[in-house]
Amino acid sequence: MTTPDHRPLVHSPDMKMIHKTSSGEEIYRNDDSIIVLLPKNRNLITTSYVNGGYQENLQAVFNHQPDPAKGHSSKDLEGGGVEAYIRIHVGRLGLDPDRVAAMITAAKMKNAALVTRSFRDLEITAAITGGIEVNGGRAGDPANWHEEKGSMVYVGGTINIILIVNAYLPAYVLSRAIITATEAKTVAIQQLMAPSKYSNGIATGSGTDQICIVSNMDSPKVMTWAGKHSKLGELIGKCVIEATTEALAMQTGLTPESQRDMLVRLDRFGIDEKKYWETASSLEGENWKELFIRNLRDFSRNPAVVAMTASLLHIVDETQWGLVPELAGKTTALSIMKNLPDLVGVHNHPDLAKLLDERDTIIENWIRLSSWCVKCGFTESDHDSPVKS
Repeated sequence: MTTPDHRPLVHSPDMKMIHKTSSGEEIYRNDDSIIVLLPKNRNLITTSYVNGGYQENLQAVFNHQPDPAKGHSSKDLEGGGVEAYIRIHVGRLGLDPDRVAAMITAAKMKNAALVTRSFRDLEITAAITGGIEVNGGRAGDPANWHEEKGSMVYVGGTINIILIVNAYLPAYVLSRAIITATEAKTVAIQQLMAPSKYSNGIATGSGTDQICIVSNMDSPKVMTWAGKHSKLGELIGKCVIEATTEALAMQTGLTPESQRDMLVRLDRFGIDEKKYWETASSLEGENWKELFIRNLRDFSRNPAVVAMTASLLHIVDETQWGLVPELAGKTTALSIMKNLPDLVGVHNHPDLAKLLDERDTIIENWIRLSSWCVKCGFTESDHDSPVKS
């Protein structure tokens, strides 16, 4: 059964329409899928597992979360593989598997973000699901698998982007739009300082991100460029940044507020509470672990401490990238660190010559000094008392 304009109906009782674009695309959602039903004469470019690349006159674009309880390998999917699984699932929805572009993710559809931006008669709609808490990575990071026999493993994190443009984008413009959208996704991730899980760098995406960009071949408005200098590129960028930021907040709790924490910022360097306690207990050998950890968590969320940590880590990054000479970076970082006791109100000044060693890394020096400041947040009389604020 089809609608009057020959689009198929979605056979799913819990599927509800959540948006209709000005050019007629209908976006539906249920617990495990988002489906964009396409009017006639739409062209698109996609990284879809099925019907990928440049396509014309598909029925729908499909973003789907397989049941995580049934396994995470492609071989665990019904049908024994990605393509077979998609064909089975799409068929159940009343769609033609040969005319659907499909993407798969571990993100929940309820956490999808929907954003529309317009300028005069040009309109862009973005529907994005996102998660990078498990497999966030930075381009060029060490790989963790090599495909030889087509087998894949699904992990908890993918940013899937669907963009709908009400104008006509020829194939080369659709291709250029992928670059702009990808850059925008990376802007959103880097503004959140999301860490790579495979290096100590800042993530640029997840290892399994996908995209689909749809345009209207019936539109008299023909776009010839989708780069940053064009209004089309600007709208794509703004839509993707906003929707990616919103999706990551809903799916993983990754927000500017969640990043205002020293320990969160140090996580990409493998520094955690255990490392801090090892350093603190070696300074004086006091057995106050529980009290120290509680005080550390309070210290870690001090906005001034977060700001200083961010400054020091940026020096570390720029040193690794070759933008700042190592010795100059370390000297400057140590100079900044010396202000920490006064910044956090510790009046019993430490012997900085014992805590700060130019032979050690910036991070090693920071851990020693900040551990000492945390220990100064309580005294022996506080051993059985609440931690000071």
